[in-house]
Amino acid sequence: MIDWEVAVNTGVRWARPGPQISLGEARRTVAELRELAREVAEPVQEVTGMVSAEEVGRVAVVDRPGWIRANVDGFRVVLEPLVEQLRNRQPGENSGGSMLSGVGSRMTGIQAGLILAYLSGRVLGQYELFLPPDDEGNGSLGRLTLVAPNIVMIERELGVDPHDFRRWVCLHEETHRLQFTAVSWLREYVQGQMTEFLLASELDPGAILGRLRAAADAMAGAVRGGDGGSLIEAVVSPGQREIMDRLTAVMTLVEGHGDYVMDAVGPQVVPSVEQIRERFSARRGSPGRIEQTLRRLLGIDLKMKQYAEGSAFVKTVVETAGMAEFNKVWTSPGTLPTREELAQPSEWLDRVAGVVQ
Repeated sequence: MIDWEVAVNTGVRWARPGPQISLGEARRTVAELRELAREVAEPVQEVTGMVSAEEVGRVAVVDRPGWIRANVDGFRVVLEPLVEQLRNRQPGENSGGSMLSGVGSRMTGIQAGLILAYLSGRVLGQYELFLPPDDEGNGSLGRLTLVAPNIVMIERELGVDPHDFRRWVCLHEETHRLQFTAVSWLREYVQGQMTEFLLASELDPGAILGRLRAAADAMAGAVRGGDGGSLIEAVVSPGQREIMDRLTAVMTLVEGHGDYVMDAVGPQVVPSVEQIRERFSARRGSPGRIEQTLRRLLGIDLKMKQYAEGSAFVKTVVETAGMAEFNKVWTSPGTLPTREELAQPSEWLDRVAGVVQ
């Protein structure tokens, strides 16, 4: 389906260089980020009331090419069920697979690489859920990854205290690590939903053609500056929409929870947190025209909405019922908020926490 080597080579070739920084400063930055990622674990656990299954989580500090390579490894893990499905198709049933092959794995590799090159200059950090097995075939709980040149670039653009900004970023990513290591079923649930989403793909030529037309409409709408959806929303099949709603809901929760904790812990350990949040939010909300188009196409605007909606949900529930009642959200997949409940926290409180407003 995708030539991953081409994707990596394309991404690395087209990734923009990071900010100018001396070798000594680069080494100090990497060391500080590693240390801060460990330091914030305790205050995050204290605020959330959650306990990680890992005593010391894995931390990787990478440059932009390193982030691209890591994400390609993750994509390969996520897409393996769909690739296996295509392999197992009988020759007479493989019309959809033949059409995909006709497009060319190298071309899709180039497209994936260009998207990764764009994103590699914007991601500050992430918790990598999907990692390939190690040399002994063992899986991994995941890894907290920080993109050092992007963190340095943004702290310079914002004119904020570098130490405070780096700690602030680590708070958000450490919250994600805690979510997926303290809640035993969460990683498996997300992976299962993603696998189900991929296997629900319509691979016959007629369906693919319809999805491609929808993608073209989405691209045209984004270029015109309209309110159309992302490419992902445009190409999903009817059977995938319900799964996508569940995935969107859980990712809105975890992103919003990360944002809430970042600001809740911030005043304790980040003296200039209010200045950082104000300037960072202003930067998020003022992209140029080309940037707006790309953000809309790639679903980045949706992610920004997830931060805001998810954070508002967590804040409302915690202020109404307390953190212990909010943490009932992690009991099972059945206690996760639906997309409707994220917009109306009182409905979740009534259903799960037993609090009637």
